[in-house]
Amino acid sequence: MNVVDSSGWLEYFINGSNAGFFAPVIENTDEVLVPTISLFEVFKRVLMVKDRNDALEAVAIMKDGHVVDLDDSLALVAAELSYELKLPLADSIILATARAHNATLWTQDEHFKGMDGVKYIEKKR
Repeated sequence: MNVVDSSGWLEYFINGSNAGFFAPVIENTDEVLVPTISLFEVFKRVLMVKDRNDALEAVAIMKDGHVVDLDDSLALVAAELSYELKLPLADSIILATARAHNATLWTQDEHFKGMDGVKYIEKKR
């Protein structure tokens, strides 16, 4: 199983320079888990730069994968990861989701660079 960080989804949707890194994972919908926090982040960002219809379309594509809700036990694991690794809220939830499902986390977010179970690519400017 795989989890794609919100930055990876956004890179894919804009066909950015790292889109090819994320495309095979995102397009294999049977193997992709989507934390609800990623739905929030991607919807909000697309809404900011495009419009509501584009934001809804992005979320619809994301929902082709398996959406993972934030429940109480996942929230507590995420809080511990946030504390231990000094991660922001969303990043800790995304990492906790990946770890809870023994999934690989795909990202271009430098917070995750060098972590076990993470496939990282440097964000190109």
